[in-house]
Amino acid sequence: MEQLRVRVLIEQVETAYARGDADYRKGLLHEAKVEFDRAIDLMLSSGIDIKSNSQLQEEFDRIVDQVNALEMEALKQGNGFVPKVEETPADVASDVTFQVDPNIVAKAKAELATTKSDLPLVVNDYVASFINFFANSQRGHNTLMHSFERSGRYKAMIQRIMGEEGVPQDLIYLAVAESGFQPQAMNRKSKAGGMWQFMPHGNYGLTRNEYMDERFDPEKSTRAYARYMKFLYDQLGDWYLAMAGYDWGAGNVQRAVQKTGYADFWELYKRNELPGETRNYVPEILAAIIIANNPKQYGFEDVTLDPPVLTDTVTVNYSVDLRLVSDLVGAPIDELMALNPSLLRLETPPETSFDLHLPAGTATLLNDRIALIPEDKRTSWRYHAVAAGDTLASVAREYRVEPADLAKANQLHASDSIDGVAALVVPVPPALAPSAHTRLYTVRKGDSLVTIADRFGVSLNQLRRWNKITGIKVEPGSRLHVAEPVVAQRSSLSRRRGASASGAKTQSAPGSTGHSPAPAKASSAAETAVHRPGAKTAVRKKPPVRK
Repeated sequence: MEQLRVRVLIEQVETAYARGDADYRKGLLHEAKVEFDRAIDLMLSSGIDIKSNSQLQEEFDRIVDQVNALEMEALKQGNGFVPKVEETPADVASDVTFQVDPNIVAKAKAELATTKSDLPLVVNDYVASFINFFANSQRGHNTLMHSFERSGRYKAMIQRIMGEEGVPQDLIYLAVAESGFQPQAMNRKSKAGGMWQFMPHGNYGLTRNEYMDERFDPEKSTRAYARYMKFLYDQLGDWYLAMAGYDWGAGNVQRAVQKTGYADFWELYKRNELPGETRNYVPEILAAIIIANNPKQYGFEDVTLDPPVLTDTVTVNYSVDLRLVSDLVGAPIDELMALNPSLLRLETPPETSFDLHLPAGTATLLNDRIALIPEDKRTSWRYHAVAAGDTLASVAREYRVEPADLAKANQLHASDSIDGVAALVVPVPPALAPSAHTRLYTVRKGDSLVTIADRFGVSLNQLRRWNKITGIKVEPGSRLHVAEPVVAQRSSLSRRRGASASGAKTQSAPGSTGHSPAPAKASSAAETAVHRPGAKTAVRKKPPVRK
């Protein structure tokens, strides 16, 4: 009987996806969004455990793969299916016909004599053409400059990993061609994703499942990239050939070498043994390296690196909802999503460890406060900072729980005052399906249509239809029609992030990704958690220290 349900469900999903794909190809972005949402919502709200049915799991993974380049970024930015991700230097240079400028060649060769690099650098007409484009055309200059600026967010981390893995530091600039240092970049056609544009399948030591995709984790994907480049170098014996192998595949490069007898990138270039993309790939990266090492000489003296991304990292071995994390550390959900780009859902994966990245200085705060909430409740319960005028009844109404349940969860009586209480844990029940009775929900700061739909166990289509909304953004204070949740197993909307970028990687390499979480920074909380037998679990404010 279940297999029949699964077959019918998959037919419905395929029909919805086909309609969305047809709409997208016609440029009907909103209509495509509705159908893609429907395809995923059909599976998530089916009541069938996806993980326990291999056929449905395969369908789920396939559909998510198809829309992951379009979905999360569109939902986060509220601009349909056109992610606001800047083109990479490789994108803007792909169709340019270059003129060789003898002056540029001479200048670049002169600069090369004093350029310090741990890669063997060479300047020829091909490299000089890209230097000319990036230095002397507005589009090329601006795109490369923005890529250099973004590199500041991850440069120290990448250089550290390069050193640990024993690969040249200047290989950092492959990210110029791959993603422009945008960790959520996604190639819609090839499905290559992340800063280093790994394909969704392949033995790179990166975990990928319905909860997370480590191709989008800047640190883990960087370590996988460094190890893979070392593997390619060991196979091909030359860093230029290793770069070509990263773009085209080691096997293809080896066959070209065997065919010509030349284990030399430039000889393969001259003999037209390389595809067009790979012919441009290595010269473009060398141009970026030379410019990065001589910024003033090529008009990049005004580049200001973005500040590095600083985080605390807490390894969690349980599933926790990002909305609860947002409550606990006082950070917007959007910020948490940006710090954890590998997460495909609003919660961490169950029954496995996950390195949860938090705003710097908040690890202790998370650890102290989350201890108040039972581990099996961390995907639905919330943490409410008590504000002036709050009562048990008003907080219960806000989260749609019974006042008696709220009081019990905090070891209070329903008649107790919460004056002097800093925070309450809120026993929000897991939601699966709405009842027919709709109510109004007041939008809070940090909410989006996605988080509200997920909270109340309804689809995006339903929320949009009930409230006549076409976008994804909602203003704090506005009131939305929602369905009252019922107590049942929780179903969470899964969304993938993605954007357009060039490059596709199809090779496999041995090894696994290693990662050590950063030490948690101390945080001075202004309250203390009371949690002992017979004591109330509400968080009470500390009295002032008197001398």
